[in-house]
Amino acid sequence: MSEPAGKKVVLMTIEPDYAGQRLDNFLMRILKGVPKSKIYKIVRKGEVRVNKGRVAVNYRLNSGDIVRIPPVRQSQPDQNQPHNGLKKSLKDAILFENNEIIVLNKPSGMAVHGGSGISFGVIETLRAMRPEEKSLELVHRLDRETSGCLLISKKRSALKKLHDLIREDGIEKKYQALVQGSWGKKTSLKIDVPLRKNTLRGGERIVRVDPDGKPSLTYFSILEKFQDVMLVEALLKTGRTHQIRVHLQYAGTPILGDFKYGNEQANRKMKSVGLYRLFLHAASLAYTDPESGKLMLFKAPMDSELEEVLSVLRQ
Repeated sequence: MSEPAGKKVVLMTIEPDYAGQRLDNFLMRILKGVPKSKIYKIVRKGEVRVNKGRVAVNYRLNSGDIVRIPPVRQSQPDQNQPHNGLKKSLKDAILFENNEIIVLNKPSGMAVHGGSGISFGVIETLRAMRPEEKSLELVHRLDRETSGCLLISKKRSALKKLHDLIREDGIEKKYQALVQGSWGKKTSLKIDVPLRKNTLRGGERIVRVDPDGKPSLTYFSILEKFQDVMLVEALLKTGRTHQIRVHLQYAGTPILGDFKYGNEQANRKMKSVGLYRLFLHAASLAYTDPESGKLMLFKAPMDSELEEVLSVLRQ
């Protein structure tokens, strides 16, 4: 499948590897440097067509589909490359790689994808680093402030397999968080309350417990206790936006360093022990490969900043 030229209409035939991919994601890959808003606009206006017909941006491509791509002005190449520091950070973050997947220990502060003023997230940077690999996709997401295990697929078949596992609760994701307060005599907690995304007047997204929200379930257990502070493990059973953060806020033990859902006074106090970021880390990820039967278990070590905070608390 050849890349489209920028000055004429191009007809592209979808190969089997791209079957099942959303049209908007496909176009963002092909039309490098074109803003997402522009891509949505040309689809809505009918300038992009599939098999000569109009489709929505969430249309999933089929093998053999013919996609009409209009001429679109693209960014200059030098504006369309991530900086070397970002590339090095990602290269150093690789925990595991085979012919199907890449597992990263994502650094805190790095978005998984571009948008909202961010040109290059994890996936855009990886694609720029590896232009020969045409099917790199995020299997799941992590908040920008959250560090730890992030799974990337290298083949459409692997992406489908892993998404099927996620739907069947076949991927175990464990997180570690440092929280304020305690649960009394309890050493574990089950939080099963629905969550709903809201958009505030300024455009900021916030998630709240809401009876009309989506079902959300997290299991928590204590790993270590300090004075008025606990290190806890979270086992996600659903994958809602900000789920762990809001569930811990609901439990009365917000995550330290969380400036959206946490306690402002406690966050200020923790700066004295070196905590200036959200203390939430995707510590491990595990699943059984349905084809080989092999257990795939990945563990991401905490970065030095979080380890240093724990070291000070243990003194």
